[in-house]
Amino acid sequence: MQKRHLDPQRYFNEQALSTEKYVLPFIQNIKSIDNTLNILEIGCGEAGNLKPFLDLGCKCTGVDLSSSKIEKGKTYYASHPQVDNLKLISEDIYKTKDFHSQFDVVIIRDVIEHIHDQDKFLHLLKDLLTPNAVVFVAFPPWQSPFGGHQQVCTNKLLSLLPYFHLLPIPLYKKLLKTFGETSDKIVGLLEIKETGISLERFESLSLKNDYHILSKTLYFINPNYEVKFGLKPRLLTKMLASIPYFRNYFCTCGYYLLSRS
Repeated sequence: MQKRHLDPQRYFNEQALSTEKYVLPFIQNIKSIDNTLNILEIGCGEAGNLKPFLDLGCKCTGVDLSSSKIEKGKTYYASHPQVDNLKLISEDIYKTKDFHSQFDVVIIRDVIEHIHDQDKFLHLLKDLLTPNAVVFVAFPPWQSPFGGHQQVCTNKLLSLLPYFHLLPIPLYKKLLKTFGETSDKIVGLLEIKETGISLERFESLSLKNDYHILSKTLYFINPNYEVKFGLKPRLLTKMLASIPYFRNYFCTCGYYLLSRS
């Protein structure tokens, strides 16, 4: 069976389903979603996360560095009845000049842990928001069982092995090489090791950049796993969720909703 991250259409469908079932309601608990809103997804890939918003008639924009993913996304949406409300752009978000104060909802799902200067990114983001905008952010803490994104490993054992991404860099690199991962794959995994973010660091950077945390949910079983593996989402227990740093090792995903302070 082909791995999900290697099957763009399947990954697109899984994103759309999990966003409709979990992300959209999470946002709607705070902000009503209707066809008057402008939605932006940063690091959108094929833009599966935008589909539930487009279905509601929202004006949607997706930005991603990968031109091939953007082109696949355009293909998937070609017959969508609201396709005229969709704009997919292959561009560096730092170089986009026409987004000032334009978006009511920004989605950053499983992306911030790949960004090198997260402080700079959160600062930039404020310029894209309308006064009453909200920002949805979801990510796996670096210390979580698969926070190193080792599920992308070619070697089946490594792709199922939790926590080994926490090894010191020389040991981590040697293990990846020993089990046959390619040089490009190793470089990518080491980059994630460099950019991985904890719940505490994210919250600290959000406050530093004058965001207010409107809502937060920490999951023991990521909502993504329901579509992928048939596992029901489970929240982190209140006791674990209340222990800083330690909670990162058991939280597979944090959902946050931010606004400008």
